Amino acid sequence: MNQIQQKTWGTNPLGASGRTGLVIRKSLGQYWVQTDSDTFICAISSKLRKRLVLSTADPSSMPRRVASVEGIRSVDSVAIGDSVEFVPTEHGNGLIVGVQERRNSFHRRAAGAIPLEHVIVANVDQAVVVMAAAAPMPKWSLLDRYLLAADLAEIPPIICITKMDLVDEIQFRQEVVVYQRIGYPLLFTSIVTEEGLQELQEALTGLISVLIGKSGVGKTSLLNALQPGLSERVGEVNRNTDKGRHTTSGMTLFPLDFGGYLVDTPGMREFALWEPKGMRVDRLFREFQPFLEDCRFGADCRHDREPNCAVKQAVERGEIDNRRYRSYLRLRQIPRGG
Repeated sequence: MNQIQQKTWGTNPLGASGRTGLVIRKSLGQYWVQTDSDTFICAISSKLRKRLVLSTADPSSMPRRVASVEGIRSVDSVAIGDSVEFVPTEHGNGLIVGVQERRNSFHRRAAGAIPLEHVIVANVDQAVVVMAAAAPMPKWSLLDRYLLAADLAEIPPIICITKMDLVDEIQFRQEVVVYQRIGYPLLFTSIVTEEGLQELQEALTGLISVLIGKSGVGKTSLLNALQPGLSERVGEVNRNTDKGRHTTSGMTLFPLDFGGYLVDTPGMREFALWEPKGMRVDRLFREFQPFLEDCRFGADCRHDREPNCAVKQAVERGEIDNRRYRSYLRLRQIPRGG
């Protein structure tokens, strides 16, 4: 019996005239593709918005054929950081005809009733999640969703706390010690006192990083402290973002003077997790994993009202933080993807 496989368009239909480059900027349907010597402003081929569904059988019996053509269930098939195949046209323009395999991608569920994947950035070394200690007050459930998305993408995350000058440091560190206990690196920073800025620069040096956080957490000041004038350059791109549609359409991969690259994402008011089909959200919580196999109902346990739930028992014993457990319960009720 034939099996159905899915394959994204990725071959260059225009032959040897094609070239390969890195997507360093995107804004309103245009993509800046950088090669060793030039930068091209590109559109994308309509074929990249479709997916071939190919029938497969025993290779000795019949060749594969196109069974159907489907639309790709994502907001955009090309992301910042993608290595793409493109065909130069005229006046420094081009047409993207293929996307090479990604080593990772940071994504979320796009806003709207129809579940669509929104790939924010691809092929990065780490995600720097920025959260303010105050003004605005931390939204821990949002932080948890950022971290789960990074873990799902196998992108190492760093939690960067800003505005530490506004809080009692000893008391606040107790608030976030749970994240250190389950293995998330924490950096505490302040633009006013310059606390942690050197450590953050060292963490960024030589790597490709994506900066994530909601508006108001101090990313602009942080960027200027790391590299004077960088926030103005980022702002020129981010002003193209269509805030009404809640997208991150304007972004750029910026080189850092001290080495490495940084992608800043415009502030996201909300962040819904894109969960692939078959993925259990409880397995994304690092501290749950030692207890999951001991639940009475095994893989069917929702860790809510079931008796003899090992996860709930761990919460009662203090081995799982109650705030993180509530974050899990809330996440189960939020539309995800798949």
